Amino acid sequence: MVTAIVIPIICLYFYWIAKREMRASMIEWTALKNVSEEAIIYGEIKEVTGSKQRFSYYRFVYILELSIQMEQRKWVVRKIIPIEKGVTIPNVEKGDYVHVYGNWKEDYFQVSRIEKRA
Repeated sequence: MVTAIVIPIICLYFYWIAKREMRASMIEWTALKNVSEEAIIYGEIKEVTGSKQRFSYYRFVYILELSIQMEQRKWVVRKIIPIEKGVTIPNVEKGDYVHVYGNWKEDYFQVSRIEKRA
């Protein structure tokens, strides 16, 4: 009798915990699109790298990393893009002159928007 009551309660409890964690993960994943534009970096792109990484379970992000030469300094900037249906990756190439808008994280500049300049 106790088993018939306790086991379903335990199953429902773990289901509730998993559902709560998945919801928090989904919110965190979609928040990657919203980066505040507090600063700007401009210059010529010296190196472009991109990689697809797992964010959680079946959610992925594409990390576009640019090395930008700005006068005498070289900056590393990253654009983190949640991979959703119909997502477009910015088309930037080595040698392009760009303005990138975003904010500073620990040791890199997180990009919100990339604009090509002539």
